[in-house]
Formats: sequence, structure tokens, C-alpha cells
Amino acid sequence: MSQDLPRVTTRVLKVDNEYLGKFKDGQDVERLGIWEVSTSDSPSIRVLKEAAEYLRTKDLPVGFPTETVYGLGADATRSGSVKSIFAAKGRPSDNPLISHFCDLGMLRDLLSPPRTACGLMNGATDPIPEIYKALINRFWPGPLTILLPNPVSSRLAPEVTAGLRCFGARMPSSPLALSLIKLAGVPLAAPSANASTRPSATTAGDVLEDMDGRIELILDGGSCLVGVESTVVDGLCDPPVVLRPGGVSMDEIRTCRGWEHVEKAYKDQSEIGKSAPRAPGMKYKHYSPRARVVLYEATYKAGESGIAPEDVKTIYNMSGRENDSAPGFTRIGVIRTQHWKHGAGLRCGKLDLQRPAGREVDTEVEADVHEDELYDASGETSIGRVLDLSIGQDVKSIAQGLFAALRELDRRKADVIFIEGIQDNEDIAAAVMNRLRKAASVIRS
Repeated sequence: MSQDLPRVTTRVLKVDNEYLGKFKDGQDVERLGIWEVSTSDSPSIRVLKEAAEYLRTKDLPVGFPTETVYGLGADATRSGSVKSIFAAKGRPSDNPLISHFCDLGMLRDLLSPPRTACGLMNGATDPIPEIYKALINRFWPGPLTILLPNPVSSRLAPEVTAGLRCFGARMPSSPLALSLIKLAGVPLAAPSANASTRPSATTAGDVLEDMDGRIELILDGGSCLVGVESTVVDGLCDPPVVLRPGGVSMDEIRTCRGWEHVEKAYKDQSEIGKSAPRAPGMKYKHYSPRARVVLYEATYKAGESGIAPEDVKTIYNMSGRENDSAPGFTRIGVIRTQHWKHGAGLRCGKLDLQRPAGREVDTEVEADVHEDELYDASGETSIGRVLDLSIGQDVKSIAQGLFAALRELDRRKADVIFIEGIQDNEDIAAAVMNRLRKAASVIRS
């Protein structure tokens, strides 16, 4: 933990799935002009008001859910507040942050203040570039981040952009997130609410696991529906590009006017650390559990039906050596998707379902881990344990369960995790494989 962040007591506050607010009636893009928070005095609204006051007055971030992953939010207009995000996560300062907005009125106010409540004054030029209008109309609120020019006299803290001339803007679809931002009255800089390099958090329990003692407030809104972060696009260049794959696919983006020829740009020099990243998640290793991760690409023939013979041999040779001076594998994790069967070809027991032990924060989705003995090549001598789970065959299910699976195997102290990759198409599968490649220690292709 950073020495600049003394240990604090972390509270987890439940926000129920109830009516929290809505957009004021409008047409097309302007349906997003103003977000109105519920006027009720329900316990959930009171929790949101408490968190909003905290964001306005303190310099520690708040954990909160969006539809993609949980975010670690702070006032994007105050340097002290934004710096606390980097300190809590242990995040490098040259990795820019996405700013989250509750409505177009708030975004326009930042791009070209002052504006009317609805966003535009009569005869005023819209500060939102025309190239983004079709995307906003189709995908906002939702898992899409757009790159915008940072105004000369920007209200954004300089730490948000990491010295870049542009910033990422997103409007989440979570009513909880929108209402929190509205009540705070400022855009929230909010990367994923996990310790730097760790798998992203998709439940309040995940946030608590990484941030207990580092932040004071976590809002528990249940499990995230998408499970991977937003797609990041840059429409300020020609042709426009996708900087990070995420919850909106390239195929979907290509259906929008002006984006028919969008290109993939998330394997540029910055991704291998030779220049500043253009968007979050492009430069550093991310999403990694503590265990060693071996990823099988869908094109890896030797791994079509399970763990490849060469890796099986290594497992048998390395297992049961926990007392040696060079410890080996004693707990083998397996994450299956579309083709592997139970055990992925290892000699093991019946793999009975082992429910996770009770945790301080309940989750709506549990990773069902099947665990049993790992046997040697003869099938007679136990040399370790196999921890086996499936995250489904449907790509959306795989995306939703990916980070939860990595975290669950970490909790169960897997030494190595073998993952069955999926075909890297230009849909959400691209986001899944992008995250897995960043998490992997070894990639078999």
C-alpha cells in the first residue's frame, strides 16, 4: 500500500435494485440531455447522497458498480482526489483515466462552459464532435468510451489525462452510477476498482478483497452484467480506430455512420511499453491473478480437447514438490469455455462441486469450482489437486464470468491456471482474448 494512504476502515453499503432516476424526456441524442435522480427518501438514495457528499469533500475514492466492472471513482476535477485513485490502486501515473458523465449536459459543460441545463444555448456550436453523434445515439449510456479533445482551460485535473491532449469520456448505463455522478455534481474519474495488475472487480466482494483498508466506501449494487471494460474509440483521426476492445464490438461500431471503416489500433507501440498509452489498458500488464497463467489460443491444435501432452507431462513432473527447494505445482486450476471437458485431460478424481466459503459480501454469481485429487501418470498416486470450472460456452457468459473465475482460483491458491481461449472474432470475444493475453504468463498458439 502507498505510504501516502494510511489504512482506513472500509464500509460496504448496499444499494438495492430499485428506481433511482431517469433521463428527462428528449429526442435522439438529446434523450441523454439531463439525468434526473429520484426524489424519494429511500435507503438507497440516502446511501448515494452520502457517497456523493464524500466524493465532493474528501480525497479518497469510492468503489461503485457500473454495467461493465466496478469502478474506483473520484472527483475528476480535483488533483488531490484523482491522485488518491493512483495511490489506492498502485497504478502508474502515466496511465490515463476515463471520466464518467451522468448526461450530455455535464459533458458539454466540461467541453465548453457555460451551457444551459439542457446542454446547448440557442445558436451555440455543439462541442461534441459530429463523428461521435451516431455512436452516442446507439451505444450511450453503455460500455463505450470516446476520446475527446481536452479544452485549453479544462476543469479536468491534469492527472486524469496523464499529460495527453485528449481524455476518455463514458456514460455508464447503470442507474446507480448515473445517480451517483449526478448527486456528486462532477464527472468521476474511475478506473476498475482492483489493485493494479489484478483481475478487474465485478462484485463488491472483489473490490473489498483488493481495497479493504485503502478506501472508506464501497457501494454494493450486485454483480456487473457485462464483465469486461468499455470499448475505447478514437474518432479524431481518419480512419477512426478502436484503442481497446470491450463491451461494444467492432462489428456493431461499423453499423454507425462515419465508422464503416473503423480500424483496430490496440496493438501499437505503446502496448509494448515504448511510448505513452493513448487509452487506459494499452501499456501495462493487466488482469493477472497471482497464479501463473497458461493461455491456449483457439488455434492451438494440441490443446483442442484439453491440456496439451507437453503441459500434462510438465504438470506430472512438477507436482507433489511443495517441500523441495524448487517448489512445483500442487494445485492446478482449469478454466474451460467451449470444448474442454471436466479435468481437461488430467488424471483426477470425480471433481465434486466445492462451493466457496462464506464471504463478508454476498455475490449474485458464484464461480462453481469442481475440486478433487490430481493423480500421477499411473492414475494411482495423488500428487496434488485439480480446481476445475466452466465459465460457459456463450461469449457473453464467458465475458461476464472471466474475472470472477480468475479471482476464485486465486482465492483457492492455484499454482498454475490453464485457460481454454476462444476464437478471436471482432465481437466481445476480442475483449475476452485481449484481457486473457494481458493476464497470461505463457501463450500457446
